[in-house]
Amino acid sequence: MKLLWIKTVLVLISFSISVSANIQLIKKENPDSNTTLLVVAGIHGDEPGSYFAASILATHYKINSKNLWIIPNLNKKSIQRNRRGIYGDMNRKFSTLKKNDKDIKIINEIKEIILEKKVSLVLNLHDGHGFYRKENHGKIFNPNAWGQTCVIDQCNLLNQNQPFGNLNKIALDVKERMNKKLLKEHHSFDVRNTNTKFDDEAMRLSLTYFAVTNNKPAFAIESSKNLSSLSQKVFYQLLAIEEFMNIMGISFTREFELTEINLSKIIKNYGNLSINGNFSLNLTDIKKSLSFIPIRLKSNVFEFSNPLGSIVKKRGAFVAYIGNKRIVTLRPQYFKMVKTCTEKFDVIIDGGMTSLDNTSDIIVNDDFNIVKENDYRVNVIGYTSKKRQSESGVSIRLKDLNKRFSLDKANKVYRVEFYKNNEFCFMSKVHFK
Repeated sequence: MKLLWIKTVLVLISFSISVSANIQLIKKENPDSNTTLLVVAGIHGDEPGSYFAASILATHYKINSKNLWIIPNLNKKSIQRNRRGIYGDMNRKFSTLKKNDKDIKIINEIKEIILEKKVSLVLNLHDGHGFYRKENHGKIFNPNAWGQTCVIDQCNLLNQNQPFGNLNKIALDVKERMNKKLLKEHHSFDVRNTNTKFDDEAMRLSLTYFAVTNNKPAFAIESSKNLSSLSQKVFYQLLAIEEFMNIMGISFTREFELTEINLSKIIKNYGNLSINGNFSLNLTDIKKSLSFIPIRLKSNVFEFSNPLGSIVKKRGAFVAYIGNKRIVTLRPQYFKMVKTCTEKFDVIIDGGMTSLDNTSDIIVNDDFNIVKENDYRVNVIGYTSKKRQSESGVSIRLKDLNKRFSLDKANKVYRVEFYKNNEFCFMSKVHFK
């Protein structure tokens, strides 16, 4: 099963995507500089603030100068299951690793990316417990908490010529800038220096320590798991990333105002899923389960507009995820696919004739009628006509359709499938206003 990712339809931003067998790397580049910020998210699958922030960074930000690389879902299988690491803690595998470790290919690939000459600074995004405080103020606010911190392994890189090598100064700068823009006073950020080489054996196995020991400036950003909403976690992740871009001189344009309300709306817009290029589904308001989805027996191509989109086959069905959110279960009906289909089809919408590209949506007030075309059979899912083999040439209203077969929760969107010689050709969708 081949998985691809395509750019979102929400905001038109040009970038390149490299999808290896293991890692999705999104590059937003300009020819003016080799200065590159690498943002890594989703190393822990139960920390959604990290990977939803990275997804929005990939789809809603334009980079005007210098470069931004984004890995939005490093530990994809653990993200799907909303678990820290289904094969153990991936952030403790950057020192030594057994050859049979199931994460070894991902670890080797991310190491290669970090060590690329073009990478100037690395951010590893996390959601951490509590609110870090230098003094103990209870179970949530204490020195053992990780939330709301910029974590460094040491104060400086050994190579003094590294332009972003003063880790402590940069972290303090980011802290001061962020604390001027808090949603609530108790959300304040601080710098946590783990002094890894001498004081933290576990952190010596981490991604950031691997980076700094290879002369790459690296920081972990930890929003708090105790924040009241996912949108708050994403807010602070994006705020931190923006401040790092400012420090690095990376010019960017954000296509929305950075507010909790706006982020909540963006997070809930799951984008589209295209299957085999002959139909697409809007995942934002889709029902939890759909049946009789026309699909190939094998070699299906799933394309998501959301970088966090993924497919898992379970008990004969295809389950679509956006990050850790299970969006829809698609129960297939297997067909052979027509190699060449008509590029357009004619339809009468509310009494007026129009010609549409195949897979185009049909927007209707009252009724629609697919004009009959030789060799093609039309199946309007949810419409019952015992006397007809094809449901072309008949006017269909919303009340003629069985709500059980709608695609959306509002029962306004239905499938119009086209077949040729009993092979599936393409699907359009009819939307009733």
